[in-house]
Formats: sequence, structure tokens, C-alpha cells
Amino acid sequence: MSGMHTIRVKSDSRHVSTEVARPGLTLAAVAVVQFMVSLDLSVVNVGLPQIATGLGFSAVGLTWVIHAYALTFGGLLLLGGKVADSYGRKRVLLLGLGVFGLASLAGGFAQESGHLVAARAAQGVGAAALAPAALALLTAAFPGGRARIRAFGAWSAMNAAGAALGVLIGGLLTEYAGWRWVMFVNVPMAVCALALAWRIAPGPAPVRGGRPDVLGAVLATAGMTLLVFGVVRTDRYAWTSPVTVATLAVAAALLAAFVHVERTTTREPLIRLGLFANRSVAGANAYTLLVGAVLASAFYFLSLYLQRVLGAGPALTGIEFLPLALGVVVGSVLAVKLGYRLTPRTLMVIGGLLTAAGCAWFGLISPDGAFLTDVLGPSIVASIGFGLCLGPVVSTATAGVALHEAGTASGLLNSSRQIGASLGLAALGTAAHDRTGQVATPEALNAGYALGLTLGAVLLVAAVLVALTVLPRTGPPSPGAERSDVRDSLPAGVDR
Repeated sequence: MSGMHTIRVKSDSRHVSTEVARPGLTLAAVAVVQFMVSLDLSVVNVGLPQIATGLGFSAVGLTWVIHAYALTFGGLLLLGGKVADSYGRKRVLLLGLGVFGLASLAGGFAQESGHLVAARAAQGVGAAALAPAALALLTAAFPGGRARIRAFGAWSAMNAAGAALGVLIGGLLTEYAGWRWVMFVNVPMAVCALALAWRIAPGPAPVRGGRPDVLGAVLATAGMTLLVFGVVRTDRYAWTSPVTVATLAVAAALLAAFVHVERTTTREPLIRLGLFANRSVAGANAYTLLVGAVLASAFYFLSLYLQRVLGAGPALTGIEFLPLALGVVVGSVLAVKLGYRLTPRTLMVIGGLLTAAGCAWFGLISPDGAFLTDVLGPSIVASIGFGLCLGPVVSTATAGVALHEAGTASGLLNSSRQIGASLGLAALGTAAHDRTGQVATPEALNAGYALGLTLGAVLLVAAVLVALTVLPRTGPPSPGAERSDVRDSLPAGVDR
């Protein structure tokens, strides 16, 4: 029978059961999972002022509502991908969904600022397990052809719609139900995803190897956390101060130790460094790091601009983000249609340039502006551009990876996006804060947000240059050919 209708029979002396591999059901489960994970990155943005008031967050402490999730998510994704490969993608997906749902419930009942930050970190742990497992299951269910293009198009639409609609949903929930519902909203989605995932096929058999590299995961997460902490704290300590220099030096040492461990560990490493010999993998991850940095920062700045400068309430702010959400979906649909004629590299270049143009246009916002004149136009341009490049970059980073490393490659790509989001928000947010100064008038705030959005356009141009100079001109080769290319590029003595 074809792989689209594979039947697995399990039998013993007591019973016989069948399990049907239905790619459509897998796509539905993965779509719900990706929407939920993406939504959680942005759903809290509009509610941040109310969260600060309700739990007594300081101005600096409030940013950790975002960083706690992004850093644990990004830092542990490599471990999540490896665990999914080693112990079964479906099993890890179900476990991650359980952790994510329970953490969301706990966050909604938080009574102190530390409780919410801890719950957000736990959400990141759950997301780090479920996201790479889900994407690896999707990759296995749709190995190639038009079905793969359509599947990744649907995935990218749900991914982008979750991120954009999170602001809309967060605004409506914050104004009409209270900020706690930006956490509670994840619970029914997690339950729905669990019900769907329970019925899907488990995918390829787990690849048994050494114990997962927990040390590497701890070093990566701790290093990235200290790096972000050092950048964020420059609002109190100058870049040249002993506190900042020491913090960044320790972060660099931890990250260097992570690379050393990955090269020399006798256990199963988080990532085989030979993967980066593949230009598609290296280029797609660098591109995603930069795009993730801009995306998270743009949502943050625009949400604050609409509320603090233009005076919109949470619900109206969420509604005004709707064109951004719809534009991403339109861009994702266009990427599917154009994907039959244009290479992923070409779509990433076009999408990156459109998104950069939109961010540069956003940089022209004014303190006496309006939604129709300052926000609507650039929202449409930037969102269509982002939708165009989202699916192709995922397909590029995973199409040529050996099947047993699909979870690892998925974790690496998601990790690049989340780490980019946290680093981008820390760096661009610091630059915006420096431009704003100590007097938070609408004019001063506008100047800071405009600078942050303009710098985002610069990062997107850098992402386009990465696509042009690193990615292969003809797009990623077929999975079999690329695996051969990777093996041939490895030096003697490296595990092939």
C-alpha cells in the first residue's frame, strides 16, 4: 500500500489492533499545535500593562514575561528534537502538550510576579518538547511533492496567524475577560491538540542511541539567558561597566563550552555539527534568527505604539492588528502557489525585501499619527512579505536532512527563531529605550519605537543577503541527494 494509507498491525495473544497513518489528521494536529505555540509568543503583548499592575512587575522585570518563555523554548529545543528522535515523536508530542497545558493553567492562577515568570518558563519547556516533535511528524507524513508544499503552506499559515492573531485575541481577552485569560486560552487548545495527536501514527521508529545531552542543553540555555540579561540590564549598567562586561563574558564562556561539549561529548550530542556543512541548513537558520529578531520586536513596538502613543485600548489594539494577521495568511497562500514555479531561496529573498520595506515604512510613525496613515499600509506590506518567506525557510531547513535527524533539524530551526526573538527584543528594545530617555512622553516614546522598527528593517536586509550568499541557487536538493552531499562533505572520522 502507499505511504499515504499505511496500516500498522499490532498483535499479541490477547488482541489485534490497527493504526492507520492519515497525513490529513497529522496535519490537523500539527496545525493546532503550531497555532497555539505561535499565539503564546504574542498573546501577552497587549496585556503587559495590566499584568504589570496586577502582579507588581517592575519595568525591567516585565520583559521577562516574554524572555522566560522565549529563552527556555529556544534553549531547550535542540534537546527536545533529540529526545523526539530518540524516544518517539508522538510520545514526546503528547508529553509536551501536557506540560504546556498545565503550565498555562498555573500561569492564569499566578498571584505573584515570580509565579507567572516560572509558569512562562514551564510553558517554554513544554513547547520545546512538542514543537520539534510536531514538525518532524509533519515532515515524515509529507516527504515530498505537491503535498509537501501544501502541507508546509498550511503549517506556515497557522504559524504566522497564531503570532499575529495572538495580539488580537490578547487584546479582546484583556479588556473583556481580564489578563489571566491570555494564559487560560491555551488550555482548551492543548486539550484539542491532545485529542488529535492521540489518534495519529507515531511516525518512524525511534533511533536509540546514547543518553540525551542534558549538559549541552543547560549550557546553551544558561548562556543565552545571561546574554539577554546582560543586554537588557544596560538600561542600568553601561556597556563598558564591570557588571555588563562580566555578565557578557560569562555568557560567552558558557556558549563556547556548549560548542566544545557538542564536539567532544561521548553521549548523543544535541546537534551533529556536520549539519552546518549543508548550506541550506546553515543559511536557513541564520535567516530565521534575523527574521525572528525583527518579528518579535515589531509586534512589541507596534502594540506599545498603538496603546501608549495613539491611545488605543487593548481591544482596539488587537483589532488593528487584524490586517497584519490576514496579510500573513495571504502571503502564505501566495507562497504555496508560487512554490511550484520559484525556488524557496527566491521566495525568501522576495519576502525578506517586502518585510524590510514594511518595517522601514513603520519607522516613519509619528506621535500625532493615526492607524490609517501610519500603521495600515506598512502592516499589509510587511505581513505579506513575512508570509511569503515563512514556509520556504522551513522547507529549506528540513528537506535535505536524514530522516532520523528530522527532529533535531526542526528543533534547531525553531531554536534559531526563538533565540532570535529574545535577542532581537533585548537589543532593539535597549536601543529604543536609549532613544526614548527618562521622560516617557508620547513624542519620546514614538522616537524610540520608530528607531527600533527602522533597525529591524536593517536586520531584514541582512537576512536577504544571507539568503543570496549562503543558500544554493537551485534551492535544497532532494532528501537523498542532500544526505549524500552532507556525508561526502564530512571530514574523516566524523560519524556518517
